[in-house]
Amino acid sequence: MVRGIDYALARRAVLAELAAGVRSRDDVCDAHPELLRAARNVGEPAASPCPVCEGDGLVFVSYVYGDALRRANGRCVADPGELEALQARYDEFDRFVVEVCVDCGWNHLGRRELRGRRHAS
Repeated sequence: MVRGIDYALARRAVLAELAAGVRSRDDVCDAHPELLRAARNVGEPAASPCPVCEGDGLVFVSYVYGDALRRANGRCVADPGELEALQARYDEFDRFVVEVCVDCGWNHLGRRELRGRRHAS
């Protein structure tokens, strides 16, 4: 079992504000060009459509952060094997999973997970 924080409630709040007109589409579809590049090249396709444009371009992009990671700190994780290798090698690090739509630029932090040998189940 992976420990972490799920940001689903925050996501729902942002989408509700968008639907109510409190936020504009430009406010929520503002993905940074580097995030969009990562999403296009190494994103993991989502099973559901984008909550904003309803297109098929929704993907998940993972990043890892941790003091011990050194050169891997802040890197985008391209495949599950790479994540498992980091998990086996380091005691502790964070994985952040970002939901990104390559069609409209929607992006939202989906979850933060504690990873590493210390948190292996």
